[in-house]
Amino acid sequence: MRTLSNVKIGESATVAKLHGEGALKRRIMDMGVTKGTELYVRKVAPLGDPIEVTVRGYELSLRREDASMIEVI
Repeated sequence: MRTLSNVKIGESATVAKLHGEGALKRRIMDMGVTKGTELYVRKVAPLGDPIEVTVRGYELSLRREDASMIEVI
């Protein structure tokens, strides 16, 4: 299973599935990260957390823990 936390800087990926449940999953979906959405990894902080991605035309920073719940293809 490939997750968003494994995508390298400058690569794009498409959301295949969101793992997790409850408020956390809902919060990620409210930010525009839904099945079929294309994500582009722009930057990763020096220590690896957070990850900055472009989604639906805007920049979004995600904790590595949250990014590992987003399965991509």
